Amino acid sequence: MTEETPEKRLNRGRFYKAEQEASFVESHVVSTPQTRDPAYKLAFRDTDFLLRQELRPVRFQLELLKCEMLLEEAGIGSTLVCYGSARIPSPEMAEAALASATTPERKAVVERLVANSKYYDQARELARIASSCGIVEKGMRQFVVCSGGGPSIMEAANRGAVDAGAETIGLNIVLPHEQAPNEYVTPHLAFQFHYFALRKMHFLLRAKAVAVFPGGFGTLDEFMELLTLIQTGKMKPIPILLFGKEFWTRVLNFEAMAEEGVINHADLDLITWVESAEEAWAKIEEFYDLDC
Repeated sequence: MTEETPEKRLNRGRFYKAEQEASFVESHVVSTPQTRDPAYKLAFRDTDFLLRQELRPVRFQLELLKCEMLLEEAGIGSTLVCYGSARIPSPEMAEAALASATTPERKAVVERLVANSKYYDQARELARIASSCGIVEKGMRQFVVCSGGGPSIMEAANRGAVDAGAETIGLNIVLPHEQAPNEYVTPHLAFQFHYFALRKMHFLLRAKAVAVFPGGFGTLDEFMELLTLIQTGKMKPIPILLFGKEFWTRVLNFEAMAEEGVINHADLDLITWVESAEEAWAKIEEFYDLDC
């Protein structure tokens, strides 16, 4: 056995690491009624214990730490976040979506979704442009594309990054129905969340710009939280690129909110209206004085 040097002996930790302790249990434990009882399990290896209602604060912390630590280790300095619908079909799937509509009412709805499928291409192109720039500062990658990891607009964003040969982040959420990361999310950057609140926090912790495409309740939730954080001064301003003025002014009346006095007219300046990926990236370049 190699003898330790004094320097190594001084610098080495005096306690075993958690994984070493766990291995001792697995290799040395003697099966008895006491050791077989769940009470004897190491707390951090006891899934049933961790899922107890009283442990919710611990689960919150774990969801905060896991994503934060792994993104840091992956060299992710900042992100370009893309919000948008999980229902708008890609242009290549538009025909199949229309064929699946079996009633006039459903066909009318699907026709509107198909009309907005142009934003799939815009999300994909914006992600491609941002990823092609390959901006690195102090060894950390900047404007790494991040989506909710699901289908449709989210898929388009991850797909655009892959088009440029770049890695891309997906922040998925556990739902009652089946849900999985789209195929373009980089495997070691695919995260799954139980809590919407922690997921939304991670969307914005590294965000240097957010592109918001047409979407439903989920997109509105993410969009409105972002506006609120910047409006109230809890978050420094970043470019909020809102794609689809026709869509958004139809479903939300921002001007009416200002006229009613519930927001200031100046708050409308938090939003930058865009229709194309090139226009959106130009706004980001202007905001950060980039030359990509």
